[in-house]
Amino acid sequence: MLHALGGILLRAVPTFLLVIVLHFYLKSIFFKPLEKVLHQRYEATEGARKLAEQSLQQAAAKTASYETQLRTAKAAMYQAQEQLQKQLQEREAAAAADARKSAGGAVKLAKTQLAADVEAAKTSLAADSESLANQIAETILRRNAA
Repeated sequence: MLHALGGILLRAVPTFLLVIVLHFYLKSIFFKPLEKVLHQRYEATEGARKLAEQSLQQAAAKTASYETQLRTAKAAMYQAQEQLQKQLQEREAAAAADARKSAGGAVKLAKTQLAADVEAAKTSLAADSESLANQIAETILRRNAA
C-alpha cells in the first residue's frame, strides 16, 4: 500500500511542480500588475481625498481670515462714523454757542438801543409836556379872560 501511495505521489510530482510554476507565473504576470494597478488606484483615490480635505481646510482658513478682516473693517468703519458724528455734534454745539453769543449780543444791543430810545422819548415827552402844559394853561386863561 505504501508502494502504491509512493507511485501516486511520484506521478503527482510533475503536477505539483506545474502548479508551483503556474503559481509563480501567474503571480509575476497577472497578480503583481493587478496589485500595482489596484495600489495606484488606491493612491489616486486617497490622494484626491486628501487634496479635497486640504482644499476644504484651506477654504475654511481663508473664510475665517476674511470674516476676521471683515469684522475688523466694520469695527474701523463704525469707529470712523462715531468720530465723524462726534465732530458733527461738536460743530453743531459750537455753532449753537456762537449763535447764542451773537443773539445775546444782538439782544444787549437792542436793549441798549431801546433804553436810549426810552430815555430820548422821556426827554422828548418831558419837553413836549411842558410846552403842552403852557399851551393848555394859556388856552384856559384865555377862555377865562374872555
